[in-house]
Amino acid sequence: MTEIKPTILVKLAYSLGQAAQNGGFDAAIGFVFFYYSAVLGLSGALVGAALAVSLAFDAVVDPLVGSWSDNMKSRFGRRLPLMMLAAPLIAVTVGLLFSPPAGLGQAALFGWLAFTSVAARSAISLFNVPYIALGAEMSTDYAERTRVVVYRAFAGIVAAVAITAIGYSVFFAHGGLQRPEGYPGFGWSVAGFLLVCMTLCCWGVGRYAARLPQPEQVAGRIWERLPGEIAEIFRNPSFRLLFISAVVLFAATGLNASLNNHAFVFVWRMKSELIQFISYAYLVGILLGVTVAPMLQTRLEKKHVVVLGFSLLIANWLVIQGLMLAGVYLPLGGAAVLPMQINSFTAGIGTGLVSVAYPSMMADAADEHEYLYGRRREGLYFAGLGFAGKAATGLGVMLAGVALDLIRFPKAIGRTVGAVLPHEMQVRLVLIWGPVAAVFAVASLLILAAYRIDRARHKEIAMALGRAGAETSALRGASTPAAGHARAIQPQPESKRPAQNHV
Repeated sequence: MTEIKPTILVKLAYSLGQAAQNGGFDAAIGFVFFYYSAVLGLSGALVGAALAVSLAFDAVVDPLVGSWSDNMKSRFGRRLPLMMLAAPLIAVTVGLLFSPPAGLGQAALFGWLAFTSVAARSAISLFNVPYIALGAEMSTDYAERTRVVVYRAFAGIVAAVAITAIGYSVFFAHGGLQRPEGYPGFGWSVAGFLLVCMTLCCWGVGRYAARLPQPEQVAGRIWERLPGEIAEIFRNPSFRLLFISAVVLFAATGLNASLNNHAFVFVWRMKSELIQFISYAYLVGILLGVTVAPMLQTRLEKKHVVVLGFSLLIANWLVIQGLMLAGVYLPLGGAAVLPMQINSFTAGIGTGLVSVAYPSMMADAADEHEYLYGRRREGLYFAGLGFAGKAATGLGVMLAGVALDLIRFPKAIGRTVGAVLPHEMQVRLVLIWGPVAAVFAVASLLILAAYRIDRARHKEIAMALGRAGAETSALRGASTPAAGHARAIQPQPESKRPAQNHV
């Protein structure tokens, strides 16, 4: 079988779509929790509930979009039509999310946030699920898949830097983070940026995507076949482990990220324009992590790279927070920037390692699924990963909102530049922001320990699927290849062997 391998230009164009994934969009959405709770004065529990509803709804949409794109056939391929449809919808809904009408009460403001965030998240799913699945299909090679993810991660970092700089330096400078008038302009600027990136992505990968194999369509309506398809992917232990560990980890990151600006502004007392430099350190760390990840994977298994990434994230949530809680170290204002940069840089490296290795592991699990059940399910696999991320992040965001109300965070303080919280409230905020999130991450790490696909296992799967030639280089540099070979693939019943027309 001829190896499928994209050119550098195709990978560059494809990577621009990351602006609508966890690059540009996530950088922008990070301002929403602070905007609605601390600036507009909406109850923390209501903010958390609205964002959790949107994430939960989005999580349900993901499998539908995944099954739809898995079963689509067109002259543009089976992924690109949905991506092209989603791009303008994302731009409009993101702009509206940051532009609530003036004078809304608590109930109406909650309704606006819930509606626009559901609409934005649903449009993002319509783009992201086929986008990530397309990345898994762009190459059949174990190592090349990691390189595709690296391109994607680099583009996401550039998008995040651009949006962070626009936010803190243009719209939120000089205490603007606590003033409502800058947010609508920021939202529409982000919307335009995302639209340009997604359009260039679709245009740049169009011809390549159209040439990719399109498996035979499955008969039946999507709502009739989807339950069976979901049950099928959960029968694969590799998918179950990745899914469950992702749920727990994303709950931790959702909780932590939602309270970032609260901690920086009200505990470490930083000016709005200084916070961006912490974000840049985090993004530089991600850049280093995604650069180092492929090199580490020549000597370590992908799972071990993820474990290392998790460990760095846990350190980020424990070290400075622990010193503050112990009363040992609490730098304020400008003096807090460097230690927070070091902390965030460490977290960025961990995030970079995980963001490269984790999707690559999911693609390997999708190969295992094809061997076991005879059909490609990348769309549903990455929809499952998206479902885990969104549902669990929603849980984390809701926990953050409820926590703010439980510690009685004062709503009126949000618009007061330079306001100081009582020390006891600072302690509670930091405890939730750091150590509580770390406990979730440790649990996720323990779950992931049972994942079993390594280089040798994947080579065996590739050989069974007729792709042995594409896997030879993946075994070079393996630390313990012989151990994997001991787990020979068991013969499958005829009904479970892969169909010959799949790639």
